[in-house]
Amino acid sequence: MVLPMVAMVSAVTTMRLAIHGREVAVPSFVGMMPADAQRLALQSGLTFSVERRFYSSQVAFGRVMSQVPDAGTLVRRGWQVRAAESLGSQRVAIPDVVGQSGRAAEINIRERGLEMGTQAIAHLPSPTPGMVIAQDPPANAHEISAPRVSVLIGAPPEPAAFVMPNFIGQPLALVSSDIEKAGLHLGNLTVQQPTSAPAGTAASGGAAPPPTAASGTNATLIVGQDPAPGQKVTAGTVVNFVVQR
Repeated sequence: MVLPMVAMVSAVTTMRLAIHGREVAVPSFVGMMPADAQRLALQSGLTFSVERRFYSSQVAFGRVMSQVPDAGTLVRRGWQVRAAESLGSQRVAIPDVVGQSGRAAEINIRERGLEMGTQAIAHLPSPTPGMVIAQDPPANAHEISAPRVSVLIGAPPEPAAFVMPNFIGQPLALVSSDIEKAGLHLGNLTVQQPTSAPAGTAASGGAAPPPTAASGTNATLIVGQDPAPGQKVTAGTVVNFVVQR
């Protein structure tokens, strides 16, 4: 019994040493230049990257102001340390981009060394759709934390919507004119063969021939449509028909 217990204790100890042997304490990178922090991270078996930049009146420009994980945390070798770099005190004025197009606002923001934040679209009453109607932070703001400007852009008005009429059973020629007047577009036409012989017989007793194109388009009846009747559609929707002659 003694020997198996000794072997078990030895195995557990070996596993703990192996697990903890792959761990390393995270150094403190705060206050260092990113290049120096990168070298220290590599020496410690870690990776290092600057993911954000913020203004700070306490930390000098270009130095690490915060890190994740914190210094002293035990992590596995190869762990990535993410850091924020100081931009020093705010020196750049926030431009006024309200009334500009989304593209013009982005160029204006980036030309000042700032970052483009969120570009949100809102359906709000606006005389100039596609233009910036609000920004954050506001123009000429001071003591901001991040060098990012987010904007709210007015969306173009939504097209008028209406319920799709039922064209089934109507002549194609008459419907085509109605579709264009309603702001819709005629799409594909699929010709469906009749499932039974046309009513009526010739004098000789034979079946009367079905109408042809020469018989006129009024003889072309709609037997199917897409979008279906009752669906909500907008101006410019393409309507496809299944017809019989």
